[in-house]
Amino acid sequence: MRPVRLVKANAYGNDFLLAPDDGSVADPPSFTRAACARHLGVGADGLILFTMGDRRATMRLWNADGSESELSGNGLRCLAAHVARAQDLRAGAVLTVDTGAGVKTLDLVAREDARFTFRAAMGHPEELRETDLVAAGETVRASVLRLGNPQCIVLGALPSHERFNRLGPALSTHAAFPAGTNVEFAHVEAPDRVRILIWERGVGPTTSSGTGSSASAVAAAAHGGAGRELDVVAPGGTQRVEWTADGVFLTGWAHVVLEGEWTGGEPRAHVP
Repeated sequence: MRPVRLVKANAYGNDFLLAPDDGSVADPPSFTRAACARHLGVGADGLILFTMGDRRATMRLWNADGSESELSGNGLRCLAAHVARAQDLRAGAVLTVDTGAGVKTLDLVAREDARFTFRAAMGHPEELRETDLVAAGETVRASVLRLGNPQCIVLGALPSHERFNRLGPALSTHAAFPAGTNVEFAHVEAPDRVRILIWERGVGPTTSSGTGSSASAVAAAAHGGAGRELDVVAPGGTQRVEWTADGVFLTGWAHVVLEGEWTGGEPRAHVP
């Protein structure tokens, strides 16, 4: 295996490794598990293989456990930040990224050193509905939808640490979601503010989620009495979500942390 060039970036602590989609990663699931391992690898919530053009890119995404995903809102911005940094783009620039959930457009709102703030067009929510689910010995009322990827949002008071760790994985792997789902617990604190906790499909607890923040805002507006423009507060920080006639728009930052090279040969990591 030849060395793999890596960029690490994060959005509100939700971190990703970016590698060129040039064949240097022959087995993406295996490489992802190894490189994303917190103690045996570089450490990240996922791997993005990308190609780059003039103000545009393509991305393929793997979660930390090696499973493939359609989209990450934070990962999307991490890649956009790498493109903007590499091409020395300034506020007002527009980027497009071809993802597993279609082409996404991002407006560069602000730049401060290696931190870039984007307003990203996330598309329209699909298959939005409420349903009752039995998981981990209890019945919960959930809002489910697709916003690039599957989402399950439980509105109400945020769960205790024990309940979060019990119910999060049970919902994420529930039979109602054959491909798994991201899970958010969302508390509507005010018409313009929602606080969330996140159990990410294929990752586990994360400090932030772009698609999760967007989906939580939609669920809060549709089923929780919130407005359609609101702040979504996650453990890693606050993102702005607007649900308009043109779709859902997510505003937040991404920060390029480092560039390096994986030189360890064939990656191997212990997977419990």
